[in-house]
Amino acid sequence: MADKPVGIDQLRALSDAELDSALTDAKQELWAARFALSTRQLANYSSIPQTRRTIARILTVKRERESAAETA
Repeated sequence: MADKPVGIDQLRALSDAELDSALTDAKQELWAARFALSTRQLANYSSIPQTRRTIARILTVKRERESAAETA
């Protein structure tokens, strides 16, 4: 996911299980990027903030769904 920015509309189209999977993948990508940064093997430094934004978008969509379920 870190290769290309993921739009919020694309994330809203995913199911809950797909969102959970995407969140897990994004967290693993972030960990790997931070590890590569600490060992000076990371070539694309912008991948860390991009991945963090992707995680934030996924968490936003999950929270929107939780809020909608609470009000319904």
